[in-house]
Order: sequence, then structure tokens, then C-alpha cells
Amino acid sequence: MTIAAILGTKGQDVTTIGGDATVREAVALLAEKRIGAVPVVEGGVVAGIFSERDVIHCLKRDGPAALDTDVRRVMTAPAITVTRGESVLGALSLMTQRRIRHLPVVEGGALIGFVSIGDLVKFRIEKIEAEADQMRAYIQTA
Repeated sequence: MTIAAILGTKGQDVTTIGGDATVREAVALLAEKRIGAVPVVEGGVVAGIFSERDVIHCLKRDGPAALDTDVRRVMTAPAITVTRGESVLGALSLMTQRRIRHLPVVEGGALIGFVSIGDLVKFRIEKIEAEADQMRAYIQTA
């Protein structure tokens, strides 16, 4: 099971934001799309990730003035990325070790997808349930 399998079901459409957008604009985008994080793309390359956690940290540090700050100043960078060939278990392990919940999927330096820990866990559970169903069917016919 690889990240490519998840992108095959989820799709490869990714909402992104530029580093010169304000935190206010980024928060509005997160709310509008009902997402927890967005890759920050500059010059066609993933420069970082802006997440709900970044909002909390910059508000604590700078107060309401943080809303007018450029995203590039408060994003988490550099972005930790994976390729479509990465295994789902490898990606889950990476997320656990690095304490992150989102991974941009890149190929040849270009962003081709974005997966969350929820995507990976959902895919893994569906795979385990399918294997259990196959095992039950095998046992019943034996």
C-alpha cells in the first residue's frame, strides 16, 4: 500500500496558498474549505505548511496583529514531504515521529497531492476490514 493508492481514491486536487498571503486570508481559506492545513507554495515549490497550530502559536506570540502577518513568517518550514511511492505505514510512522498531521506529496519537486493522518488511517482501516472479510469468506468455504 502506497501513497499513490490513497491519491487514486482521494484525488490529487490540492488547495494551496502563497507565502505572501496574510494569516487572516489563510484562516479564511481554512474555514471556507473546512481543512486543518494548507501547503504554502512559492515559486512552484512547497515552502512550508500553514496549519491550525501555526495560527494558535502566532496569535499567542503577537496577538491580533498576527492576522496581518505574511504566512511565510509563521508557517512550519521546511515542509516534510513524501513521494507517491512511500508506503502508507512509512508515512504514518513519519507523521508519528515528527508529530505532524499533514504531508505534501511531491514528485520532481512539484506538488502532486496532500494527505492527512485521517486519510492514511481511513485507508488502513478499510484495507484491514477487506482482509478480515476475505478471511471470513475463506473460513466459511473451507
